[in-house]
Amino acid sequence: MKEGFFNSTLCYIEKDDCYLMLFRNKKEKDPCEGKWVGIGGKFEPGENADACCLREVFEETGLTLTDYQFRGVIHFQSDVLPDEDMYLYTATAWEGMEDGKGIEGFDCNEGMLQWVPKKDIFSLNLWEGDQYFLRPLVEGKQNIEMTCVYKGDHLVKYE
Repeated sequence: MKEGFFNSTLCYIEKDDCYLMLFRNKKEKDPCEGKWVGIGGKFEPGENADACCLREVFEETGLTLTDYQFRGVIHFQSDVLPDEDMYLYTATAWEGMEDGKGIEGFDCNEGMLQWVPKKDIFSLNLWEGDQYFLRPLVEGKQNIEMTCVYKGDHLVKYE
């Protein structure tokens, strides 16, 4: 059941009006199993948000970001999962895999990577709360901050 608190990052890498999305389907006992998410994960000891973002993107995609931007913080509260502050990023340039070609074949240990048109993002199986921060993100808003409160897998409040 619920224990602790952690910080994480989530990065939406952009190309040709698409975001690189990760379909979580490989880890055992993954609370995100079956969901589509951006690229990211938990802070390691001593890491700040930028360092975590860069490390997680490299680990999950093989890409080294060269142009990325902090976009805000999303606070998650849950009755069953640890509470979380997620630092939200977008990225528009990287090194590795020229133009992101071949990224969909990259062996990510957490799931399948796929470029998804921004207009199609909301038809994916997302966490409910993700829809509320993704809309302003897709619209290009800066300084996004909100709190999403969950009971189990269900969003009960966002502000």
